[in-house]
Amino acid sequence: MFRIAPFAVEQWMDEYETTPRVLNVAETCAASVSIDDLVGMCSDPKAPGPINTSLKLTYGPIPGSHATRERIAAQCSLEDTRLGAEDIVVTQGAIGANFLVLQPLGPEDHVICVYPTYQQLYEVPRSIGAEVTLWKLRKDNFVPNVNELVNLIRENTKMVIINNPNNPTGATIHNNVLERIAQVAKEKRHYPLLRRATTLGYKKTITTGSMSQGYALAGIRVGWIASKDKSIMAAIMAARDYTTISVSQIDDQIARYALSPAVLPSLVDHNLALTRTTSKLVKEFIERYNNICSWVEHTAGTTAFVRSAKMASP
Repeated sequence: MFRIAPFAVEQWMDEYETTPRVLNVAETCAASVSIDDLVGMCSDPKAPGPINTSLKLTYGPIPGSHATRERIAAQCSLEDTRLGAEDIVVTQGAIGANFLVLQPLGPEDHVICVYPTYQQLYEVPRSIGAEVTLWKLRKDNFVPNVNELVNLIRENTKMVIINNPNNPTGATIHNNVLERIAQVAKEKRHYPLLRRATTLGYKKTITTGSMSQGYALAGIRVGWIASKDKSIMAAIMAARDYTTISVSQIDDQIARYALSPAVLPSLVDHNLALTRTTSKLVKEFIERYNNICSWVEHTAGTTAFVRSAKMASP
């Protein structure tokens, strides 16, 4: 029987996220934008709108529309690693992407997962019988130590899971460290599951992402899986038939519009400006009340990990 631990942060947010006069300190997305906001950000007055209202609402292309997958691929590509639409599968948010990637694990498998991180990334493998070792991040910088990874690997290690920028700490893993992680996985023939990265020279790398945090469009429930490995993508598509079939064509269209050249630059600039402003406010608060709270200042993303002193008073 499928058993899984309660998803603590999601249950907390279910209770408090929309409660009047309660400050939602667990939100990880940039301030959400509307379709009207996206239209207002569009720099091309002749560009088609976000939704084609004449489109028949069939299931649509099963892996996601080709145009949307092309635009996601462009966001996941680097100069030395170019991805195409064929390397992308669209999912129901990153939570759906992660679940599909983790689903093939079994009781004979060992998984290494950074910690702290999004609870799904280690609880789903546990729930299906895999043994999970938490790769605990040091509190001085919350960046993974690759030497520790080498010592954690076993003969049956199937997957190494990292989150970059880290949720919840906001710490960034620099490219040289990412490349070392990928190299270790390549030497040991493991599958690295990375949030917001690309292949790093290793074909079996799997990347997941979504339109939620950085793009401020959590409500359209669009995520993705990216990998250059055809066998991995085929296995994911086989599992996806049981959970998703296809994503909403309306959501697909909105994601495609947001990632278009006419909209994306303004959307990114808008979200970066908000994040920098709120980050500055948090930093000023912590510096002012350093007797009751502290942090390792985040370096990217939309989250930060603030430590509060128990029973302290300002």
